[in-house]
Amino acid sequence: MIMQAESKKIYTPEEYLEYEVNSQERHEYINGEIVPMTGGTPNHNKIVGNFYAALNFALKRQPYQAFVTDQRLWIPNQGIYTYPDVMVVKGELQLQQGRRDTITNPLMIAEVLSASTRSYDKDKKFAAYRTINSFQEYLLIDQYTMSVEQYFKTGNNSWTFSEYNDSDTKISLNSFSFDIDLGDIYDKVELAEIEAEDSPQD
Repeated sequence: MIMQAESKKIYTPEEYLEYEVNSQERHEYINGEIVPMTGGTPNHNKIVGNFYAALNFALKRQPYQAFVTDQRLWIPNQGIYTYPDVMVVKGELQLQQGRRDTITNPLMIAEVLSASTRSYDKDKKFAAYRTINSFQEYLLIDQYTMSVEQYFKTGNNSWTFSEYNDSDTKISLNSFSFDIDLGDIYDKVELAEIEAEDSPQD
């Protein structure tokens, strides 16, 4: 996701939720701050759409539910509300107490990296996700080059890492049965154009 800092005023979770429900825009809640989320580039949306469409089709009649972009996630141990690009939940949804719009039990999360959130998604956000008991697998999809990083939980405090950067390579998820060619994730994505228009400025 693409974020930009707003004010330094500290809000309670309750104040954030009241604000968010009545807002036409989406915001994350991090360390008491409300952080507005700007729209992504067309190619960011293509990557999310390509991955979610294949995933959602593959999970038909399976005991999994896939969500894209607008589904809010609560991370109680970190006090964070966020909107992952793609999430998969196994079995029944576990909702935050007193809420019907905020889930707490993702099995797999995928994020499409932007210039402004690359470090956050790889570091602090991944650390926050790891505090969720149900969370087993993380995909980081680069939008500037054809590259995907995959992390899978193999035990307490133990994760395996795989990297993919060949369009003919097949990515296989470990937390449930799903395969996709890297080239299909980047179908119709103009990588050179993304790099030119959204790369960090000196």
